[in-house]
Amino acid sequence: MRGGDADAAIYWLTRMLEGGEQPLYIARRLVRFASEDIGLADTNALNQAVSCYQACHFLGMPECDVVLAQCVAYLALAPKSIAVYKALGTAKKAVQESFGQNEGVPLHLRNAPTKLMKEMGYGKGYIYTPDDPSAEQSFLPPSLRGHKFLDWPIRNNTHE
Repeated sequence: MRGGDADAAIYWLTRMLEGGEQPLYIARRLVRFASEDIGLADTNALNQAVSCYQACHFLGMPECDVVLAQCVAYLALAPKSIAVYKALGTAKKAVQESFGQNEGVPLHLRNAPTKLMKEMGYGKGYIYTPDDPSAEQSFLPPSLRGHKFLDWPIRNNTHE
């Protein structure tokens, strides 16, 4: 599937099924593939894979073979991106190596449900960005400000 060859993907799927592999195991691997290898390049891929898993769960074999084949073909033909996978790896490394000193959540991002928390500065200066999308606000700890984990052209919450 990584190489985009739907014919080969369907062939190998069939070999796995005919060899006795459990359909739910295959479906779980497709869910992972949809996020790891396709990710943001086609956000419908994860929906396809999760739907495939659910269909396999309540259909079982032999009926779910066509569901698996449809999903395998979709994932093979989908555009690929490992940007999220790489970003997660970079973030894990930063946390594990204490890069950023594993600082606490910045005070302006903390919820202030009590008077004491408000007095301590929790939530002070927080900007609700859906109301003001152009507002500048940092969401990372001070030592990580400006650090980019995700290498993706769209850097905000809109899909242009």
